[in-house]
Amino acid sequence: MDGALVGRSFATISKADLPSLLVQRVARLRSKSLDQGLLSAWIGSDHFVRHIDLVKTHTAIPHISPRDIREFVLAAPKNPDEQHAIAEALGDVDALLAGLDRLIAKKRDLKQAAMQQLLTGQTRLKGFHAEWGRATFGELFTFKNGLNKAKHFFGFGTPIVNYMDVFSNGKILCTRLTGRVSLSKQELSNFDVRRGDVLFTRTSETPEEVGMASVVGDEPNETVFSGFLLRGRPRSGVLCDEFKAYCFRSSFVRSQIVSKASYTTRALTNGRLLSGVVLPVPPLAEQSAIAAALSDMDAEILGLETRRDKTQALKQAMMQELLTGRIRLI
Repeated sequence: MDGALVGRSFATISKADLPSLLVQRVARLRSKSLDQGLLSAWIGSDHFVRHIDLVKTHTAIPHISPRDIREFVLAAPKNPDEQHAIAEALGDVDALLAGLDRLIAKKRDLKQAAMQQLLTGQTRLKGFHAEWGRATFGELFTFKNGLNKAKHFFGFGTPIVNYMDVFSNGKILCTRLTGRVSLSKQELSNFDVRRGDVLFTRTSETPEEVGMASVVGDEPNETVFSGFLLRGRPRSGVLCDEFKAYCFRSSFVRSQIVSKASYTTRALTNGRLLSGVVLPVPPLAEQSAIAAALSDMDAEILGLETRRDKTQALKQAMMQELLTGRIRLI
């Protein structure tokens, strides 16, 4: 009943969960006149979230009271069978969503396992037998810190790669960047971004998230990178761009980056620390084949995520119609 997720975090107790005890700061909801499945659907609706946003305390830790919950107004048919039918219909969609979530999680785990095997040479793709090399980041890249400017320079001007652009993706497409910054020609020259550059996050609140990498996957037109990032500019064509989107996120490389980072109030890395990280380097043809295999797995995961998003949208539409009585099941 308090915290950042107040009113947004809830669970339905099943028979398999019993016996259970209630902890502090959690409200238990029971109804003698309303189907529990239908009650759960209302608690998970946008209507309830909007109600909570209106009544919660606006303090450092948002809080709601039992009275705030009791004052929520909902609509429901009087017929218990109709209540159950609505809950069952929405429950079927929830089951489909849960199944998709499990499948997506499984596919992500399989991809992580494939990355560990393919990017370290533990498993070789059919037709490839040549010996791999090894290179340090210092041998592969020259490093440079990004652009720092006052806050009022941001929001308009030249495209800029920001922290989350790198953290969230193994590949950056500069044509899709939303960040903008006003800068001089000299700054544009000093902090430019080119196709094939690899950008690393310099800092993080947690050690496990420092030094996340992303390759620039298209040809930028006057694009720069922010001060929270490091630019690794390739010294040679030893790595193909498609391979770069994956090789720096393998557990083998990530563990080195994390172990070499410095720690104060935040985890930090820089060009000197990254220069000692060792990367297994297969021949270019094998790099392309590995990247293609992992890209196919990404495409499959994206397809499932798209399907899940559409199913979630369908559920929202069903809730809007069923919970308001616009569509009747009985």
